[in-house]
Amino acid sequence: MKDHQHRLFTRREQWIHIIKFTLFSISAGFIQFGLFTLLNEWIELRESIAYLIALVVSVLWNFTLNRQFTFKSAANIPLAMIKVALYYVVFTPLSTWWIYQLVEVHLWNEYLVVGVTMVINFVTEFIYTKYVVYHSQINTAIK
Repeated sequence: MKDHQHRLFTRREQWIHIIKFTLFSISAGFIQFGLFTLLNEWIELRESIAYLIALVVSVLWNFTLNRQFTFKSAANIPLAMIKVALYYVVFTPLSTWWIYQLVEVHLWNEYLVVGVTMVINFVTEFIYTKYVVYHSQINTAIK
């Protein structure tokens, strides 16, 4: 019976992580999409440059909120940031490349491409953050 209760708690905690990460990611998404729109429409930067700037700002926002409120981690902040940066060392060039290809070469709508890219980023970043960045450091900042 005790093992069953532990599994329910784990499942409940998993859902709490998913919900909180989703809500913070939505807020980061608004920041990213708003800043992308500002840089793309008003300042008229190339889509890939506007995307990169907006991505960095939203990542910093999302990292800060999720470390403190979703995963409640007391992990070494610089080390956790380096781990997140490693994710983006892979994701950013790939996503910048496909945004350029789809928008500039294949003439897809830039907002559709950025929106789909944000969804891909959301799913892969959650998995990476939970199981790589904070795996053994979740709930270590609980008082």
